[in-house]
Amino acid sequence: MKTDKLFYTLFLSQPSLIHELIPTIPADCEFSYSSPVIKDTEFRLDGLLTPLSEDPNLPLIFLEAQMQRDSDFYGRYFAELFLYLYQYKIKRSWRGLLILKNRNDDLGSDIPYQGLLNANVAQLYLEDLLSLQNLTPNLALLKLIVVPKSEVPSLGKSILGGAESEEEFQRRFSLIEAILKSKLPQLSIEEVLAMFDLKTAKMPELGAYDALVKYWQDKAKEEGRQEGLHDGEAELLIRLLNRRCGNLSDELQAKVRSLSIDQLESLGESLLDFQDISDLDNWLKNACSF
Repeated sequence: MKTDKLFYTLFLSQPSLIHELIPTIPADCEFSYSSPVIKDTEFRLDGLLTPLSEDPNLPLIFLEAQMQRDSDFYGRYFAELFLYLYQYKIKRSWRGLLILKNRNDDLGSDIPYQGLLNANVAQLYLEDLLSLQNLTPNLALLKLIVVPKSEVPSLGKSILGGAESEEEFQRRFSLIEAILKSKLPQLSIEEVLAMFDLKTAKMPELGAYDALVKYWQDKAKEEGRQEGLHDGEAELLIRLLNRRCGNLSDELQAKVRSLSIDQLESLGESLLDFQDISDLDNWLKNACSF
C-alpha cells in the first residue's frame, strides 16, 4: 500500500485521531503536515505534524507508518528525528507516533531506545485492533486497513452508519474509498458502492442520506468507472487542500476538477510540501503549461 499518502489523508481529514492515539494532545488541536528533507543525509521524515497554535506546550509530532519488516527501522527513525531537531534548532517539545502493522515484524532492536519509546513515543499496532469491538470511527478507519476482506463490508457500513450529517457521511466514504484503493487497487467504484449496498434504491439504516447514495449511484452509472474515480479523487483533494492552504476559490476548485487522473495523483503527492495557496497556484500553472 502507498501508506505515506494514505496516512497523510487520514490524519489531516480526521485530526481528532491524534488525540485518540496521544491523549495528552487536545482533541481540537490542528496541525500542518510536511515531509521535510534533513540536510546532507538523504533522510526524509515520513511526516511531521506541526501545531498551528503558538502554544509552546503543544509538541511537534514525528509520525511514521511502517507496514513491513525493516531491521533498521528504530535506528533510522530516531536518527532522522534527532538530526531534524539539531539541524532546525527546534525549541519546542516533541512526541513520536508510530503506526505499525503487527508485533511480529522485525524492526530492529528497540533496547537502545526503550527510554524514549516509553516516555515520548506512542506505538499503535494495527493488528491489535482486530480483536476490539465498539471502536471510535477514527480507530475503526485504521482497523479497516488490516481487517480481512470478508469483514470490510460490515465494518465499513458501521463507520458510515454513525455519520450524523451528509458532510460527515461523504467524508467517511471518501476515506474508506481511499483505504480500499490502497488495500485493493483492482477494486472499481461500482464494486465499492455494491460492497456497502449503496446501489440500492433505499438504505434504511442510512435513510437520511438517500440523496447522497443516489449521487454516488448516478455518478457510477452515467459517467462510468473512470469518471467516478476521477471525481472522487478530485473532491478528496479539494477537501485536503482547503485544510492545508485555506478555502479554495471556486476558480481554483474548478481547475483542480479539470485535472486528469494522473495529474490528480501528482497533486496528491505534491501537496505534502505546500505551505499556502500560492504553492497551489504555482503548481497548477506548471501543470497546465504542459
